[in-house]
Amino acid sequence: MQPNLTEKQQRVLDYLQHEIANSGQAPSLRQAAADIGVSHAAIAQFIRALEEKGYLKREGRYSRTVYLLNRAHEPSAAQRWREIPIIGRVMAGLPMYAQTEWDGSTVLDAAVFRGQNLFALRVKGDSMKDAGILNGDLAICEPRQYAQNGEIVVALINSEEATVKRFFLRKKYVELRPANAKFNPMRYDFSAVLIQGKVIGIQRGPEGIK
Repeated sequence: MQPNLTEKQQRVLDYLQHEIANSGQAPSLRQAAADIGVSHAAIAQFIRALEEKGYLKREGRYSRTVYLLNRAHEPSAAQRWREIPIIGRVMAGLPMYAQTEWDGSTVLDAAVFRGQNLFALRVKGDSMKDAGILNGDLAICEPRQYAQNGEIVVALINSEEATVKRFFLRKKYVELRPANAKFNPMRYDFSAVLIQGKVIGIQRGPEGIK
């Protein structure tokens, strides 16, 4: 149970909740002081008191970035969303997060997907359906240039075609294995495969929603 607030602390918390609900982010301390009609120092004291009582947290000790906390002491939903690009075409020689061929974007819960420079790739076909990855799904990926055996990755083949498969490193070749008995594992020379990322989650596409 969170501690009770004074009338002034509650007023500041209500103000922050209103501003974050409207814009998705907290105002600067300077803006908050002007809107409420108090000094910058007073706002800083209120923020510190609200932080000590578990109602919010700052990104760093001296940061102006403020996050409201829910009852589980996690950032509230209004501040947890993040937008990542959907890559339409993989460009050889560029890291995935630097790709220019965007095919839109998607919004994720930052409390679930915490990695940096995440990207999404739209899955085509049903070669990974037994792993729960269906045609039209968005594979949420973390940029990587390496993989462990058994991981599901995004691999660029011969600098041209991107594919989502399970990775296995063999003595003389790389094996990219589908998760569907109708498809055979694919074998490639080491130089033909560039790992671009690890699949860390899925956003269900139209076929999975039916």
